[in-house]
Amino acid sequence: MRKNSSISAKELALTSMMTAVVFLATFVPKIPIPLGYAHLGDAVIFLSVFFLPRRAALFAACVGSAFADFLGGFALWILPTLLIKLVMAELALRLSGRSLGRTLAAFLVASLWMAFGYTVFGALLYDGFAAALASTPGLLAEGILNSAVAILLLPILRRRLD
Repeated sequence: MRKNSSISAKELALTSMMTAVVFLATFVPKIPIPLGYAHLGDAVIFLSVFFLPRRAALFAACVGSAFADFLGGFALWILPTLLIKLVMAELALRLSGRSLGRTLAAFLVASLWMAFGYTVFGALLYDGFAAALASTPGLLAEGILNSAVAILLLPILRRRLD
């Protein structure tokens, strides 16, 4: 067994907690848009890449979001959500940096991926781009809002957790 494959009790607890926070921020503030809903879960995902190990951040992003889809009546979206949120969190993780500008750019790129991914999967699931494109403005607005919320909360959380 490789040393990196084990998980500490602290990492397990943090992963579980952040998965629950992603779920709650995705599930509770549902703002209806065509083909689904907007939420604040992506802000939590963006923040988790700064405060959790990579494996924990990716798990929380995928599972917390997919669980919200499942309990929210959007089970059809579970597999697309797992893939979209995995790539989204990975982009935020790899592209963000120490500067505020680079971090904001990373969050916006990840949000563009999210909007693109949900638009493409919407077209596939609903057999056409017309319906999927109707959701794109809402998804883009969601991405901008979540990026802004994460950028505003990041310095506050850094001070509190340091």
